[in-house]
Amino acid sequence: MIPKKNQSAPQQSWQEQDEQEAAYRAYSKEEMEALKRAKSKPFFTLSPWAVIGFQIMATAACALIWSVFGTPRGLSLYTYSALLGGFIGFFPAALFALRMGATKRVKNQNPGSLLAAVVSGEFIKIAVTIAMFIWVAFSYPDLKWIPLLVTYFVTLKCYWLAWFWR
Repeated sequence: MIPKKNQSAPQQSWQEQDEQEAAYRAYSKEEMEALKRAKSKPFFTLSPWAVIGFQIMATAACALIWSVFGTPRGLSLYTYSALLGGFIGFFPAALFALRMGATKRVKNQNPGSLLAAVVSGEFIKIAVTIAMFIWVAFSYPDLKWIPLLVTYFVTLKCYWLAWFWR
């Protein structure tokens, strides 16, 4: 016969239990406001419109670079292709930000409606991006794809820069 081990867990001291409860206690609105004022960096949120603004600036910078290094110099097909690539990058992101902004204005929010807004916003973003690529491909047959795709890629990388701003 195998002897049974002691099944009771070691008891925690009252002080340890108080420390655990203090770590997970609920703060009042006034306490949270005071905490945000004291330690603002962990509570910093970056607006999606700031990222979209940076995407627009990156699009303009890429178009300028392509206008300088494209042949012929100046406003050429390279410049317009770069502008279209940037537009394909930031316009769906702006639609997504509008979708999320509309969700924030709803009074009775629950996690399910927020998740539905994120999923539907991403679906809109993907569908619009694909539609814009198809529209550009059929509307502009002499388009330069390298400037378009490079500028599109640069605008997508602006999301990564938002992590560093935090």
